[in-house]
Amino acid sequence: MNEFDRVLQDAVSRKDLPFVVATLGNSDGVLWSGAAGDASPGHPATIDTVFRIFSMTKAVGSTAAMILMDRGKLGPDATVESILPEFAEMKVLESVGPDGPVFRAPRTQATVRHLATHTSGLAYEFWNANVAKYMEATQFPSILSGLRQSLKYPLQFDPGTQWDYGIGIDWLGQVVEKVDGRPVDQFVREEILEPLGMRDTRFEPDPAWGSRLAGVKIRGADGEFADFDIAPPPKPEFYGMGHALYSTAPDYLRFLRMYLNGGELDGRRILRRETIDKLLQNQIGSVQIPILKSANPAVTADVELFPGLKKSHSMAFMRVDEDVPGARSAGSQTWAGVLNTHFWFDRSADLAGLIMTQALPFADPRFMQTYAAFEQAAYAKEAAKEPAKELSRSAS
Repeated sequence: MNEFDRVLQDAVSRKDLPFVVATLGNSDGVLWSGAAGDASPGHPATIDTVFRIFSMTKAVGSTAAMILMDRGKLGPDATVESILPEFAEMKVLESVGPDGPVFRAPRTQATVRHLATHTSGLAYEFWNANVAKYMEATQFPSILSGLRQSLKYPLQFDPGTQWDYGIGIDWLGQVVEKVDGRPVDQFVREEILEPLGMRDTRFEPDPAWGSRLAGVKIRGADGEFADFDIAPPPKPEFYGMGHALYSTAPDYLRFLRMYLNGGELDGRRILRRETIDKLLQNQIGSVQIPILKSANPAVTADVELFPGLKKSHSMAFMRVDEDVPGARSAGSQTWAGVLNTHFWFDRSADLAGLIMTQALPFADPRFMQTYAAFEQAAYAKEAAKEPAKELSRSAS
């Protein structure tokens, strides 16, 4: 048993997570893949287990916009309302009181770049108590309802002035639709998923998956896991590019390997190398990424990735701008999905990794310790010397 297998199996044995699938790759192919625990009752997790990847969808949606930028059809500094006039109706929420919400006009206009980098003023209710209060007071539908009305979350600050995590990529998907003319799900299939051979990445669950689709768990106050029902809304009024996709670790590794390869994979080019070099740089200037304080502890813990290190945001991912001791390099890109599906890729080290389960709360400290141990093993010299193994029928 190598160090990677030990990390996964020990984590499941300790009940730090219900099950786990992980994989590592570089620009040439898959380096290692493994799994531990049962993804659903009586069905062990395998490298082909299917996940609700939720916010890992965001990088795919942002890549769709980057493709249009690469082709000269979309500018990052175009105002959102110049493409989607309805965005001009968006106001900043100042307060929610006994007489209802109080709004004001934004002092700056949101741009495509603001949507892609979470600096547009849009914020999720899970980490922003003001949004949660507004939604409770007005019965405003969550973005996970699949209703088109749910795009109209109020702004929490003037675009470009702060960073807060929200539904900007759902609006960005609408920008892609308007500029290109195809529905965003069709665009993504034809321009990203099919060229990259991501055969198990879908906007709707495939009945043929059967037991390959993992179950979801939530950790209760007693520390034990219980079943939990959550999924992207089926057949929604619009596909939200912040949360809509299902995928597998091998499929998503192909997506990350495309970035390691400067925009192409197996002879299929998605983006020009010079576009990637430019758009993976810091796109938010001096704006700081703060701690995300949980407004719903059952769903998410507080989130602070790499405390004390400088972070920024590229056109599609959060960046760490300093080397992480024993782990990823400065300039590495990362993000995750709410059910604790996490990834990173490091162009300097030519390494990409995923570690995935289906459990709440997000960023559970016990899961994050496993993630850190897995990443540290990936960068350790002794782990790098172990022979690669291929557990997937189609991962490479």
